[in-house]
Amino acid sequence: MRELPSRRRITADAISHERILGPDQVVPRHGWRARVHAATGGRLNVGPGAGERRYQELLDRVRRPLHGSSQIAISSIKGGVGKTTVAACLGLLMAEYRGDGVVALDADPDAGTLADRLTGEPTRTVRDLLGNLDTIGSLSDFSEFTTLAGRLRVLAGEQDPAMGEAFRRDEYEQVCQTLTRYFPIVITDSGTGMVHDVMRGILTSADRLVVVGSLTVDGASRASKTLDWLLAHGHEQLADEAILVLCSDRGSARVDRRQLRDHFNLRCNDVIEIPADEHLYSGGKIEASLLAPSTREAFLNLAAVVADGFR
Repeated sequence: MRELPSRRRITADAISHERILGPDQVVPRHGWRARVHAATGGRLNVGPGAGERRYQELLDRVRRPLHGSSQIAISSIKGGVGKTTVAACLGLLMAEYRGDGVVALDADPDAGTLADRLTGEPTRTVRDLLGNLDTIGSLSDFSEFTTLAGRLRVLAGEQDPAMGEAFRRDEYEQVCQTLTRYFPIVITDSGTGMVHDVMRGILTSADRLVVVGSLTVDGASRASKTLDWLLAHGHEQLADEAILVLCSDRGSARVDRRQLRDHFNLRCNDVIEIPADEHLYSGGKIEASLLAPSTREAFLNLAAVVADGFR
């Protein structure tokens, strides 16, 4: 007779989701597949289509666990290519789909517009937080210095250019040290001055760099020059692992997109195109719910690539 296991050797570990329940049914939520599932009361389930499966795969990547914190810098040496738009949309989607805290910091010394694009004209700025770092003892203490865009915390940049110019590298690092104690993900919208003192702090602190350009000769050339500058100034790893974003708000049929992508694929870790979107390029307040589906998917892809680098 087979010997029965001792009662003392049986533990609660024997009861698990995988052992007791059957495999989960993946229910389609969009399109004709969802309509068939609803019309048959769930008796006929043909499963999600390829597009829905891809979307779920992107969400799974965006939600990749992060141990510790990650600082993501958004940069370009050319203004007007969509840098702040990319920082805003990346922050909105990462905050929407992740359970941990995400904060977007405007570190542009030239009166940056990140808060304007997300929450309206700021009343408190990073300069106010810097003067009160010793009062921060909990997450709720940030409510006085930040505003909310959806689930994204937004820390506005100094709006007085004279004060912004005085924002030093050591001050930026102090702010980030405080932010990373409470927010696992810090997204910094930098200025265009690569030699500015704050920029050295941004690049030194960054775990991942997103370089923004556009699908034009000058916009793409400046993005490539940003990579040249990084390589020439000791930031080889950031340049090699950079994510290159090409914005399509202005472009021409004469531009050979494939040639641009081939160029940056040889230089960067990933290349992502953001389609033109009337909502974004009006220059007004950004609402994630108003993004075109193709734009939302492109930014979700960017968020997934960023999260792929989480350790």
